Amino acid sequence: MIIVKDVKKFFDNGLTVALNGVSLQISKGEVAAISGPSGCGKSTLLNIIGTLEVPTSGEVFIEGENISKYYSQYNFRAKTIGFVFQFHYLIPTMTLIENVELPMYSLSIPKNLRREKAKHILDCMGLSDRANFFPTKVSGGERQRAAIARAIANDPKIILADEPTGNLDIDNGEMVMNYLLNLCKKESITLLITTHNPSVASMAVRIIYMKNGKVEK
Repeated sequence: MIIVKDVKKFFDNGLTVALNGVSLQISKGEVAAISGPSGCGKSTLLNIIGTLEVPTSGEVFIEGENISKYYSQYNFRAKTIGFVFQFHYLIPTMTLIENVELPMYSLSIPKNLRREKAKHILDCMGLSDRANFFPTKVSGGERQRAAIARAIANDPKIILADEPTGNLDIDNGEMVMNYLLNLCKKESITLLITTHNPSVASMAVRIIYMKNGKVEK
């Protein structure tokens, strides 16, 4: 479960208000979409929940643990959260399968099991024939699918996805969303996505609308 309590986030010494008293609750296994115009605070909220940023004030609880003061807590994030960024951030000097294996190193998974699992995930994402390609040698959509594969490699309890289908065409976008939805349903994984796409948002159980750093009632 994710609980966000009156979270505020200011930048530029308080001159820029990214979040202005956001409170919400996401149940375990729930699929929720955060929707709203650019600059409304969607990505900032996702970053705070994912411990990539700390709030100026307010609290965030994940599975009962207050993570509000965490910053770049790699071990916590690696074991609990799978993060899909708006831009893929794959390591260009590693193949797609090596990128997918990366999160598994933190859990000391043996090499043969890492490779087997990474192959399976890439196959599910329609990338089995691209496993040994470098990111610069595949399309933008394929890179984004590989980034999603990397995010789910550690069987996270929570997946945070910032515009997960933003770089995909309609068919690939539907395939990725259906895979994520089926995975989350099967494993009771909480999925929280941000999206500008109404059709993607409509696939969520709940849509949370944001405007000017606030959740709209």
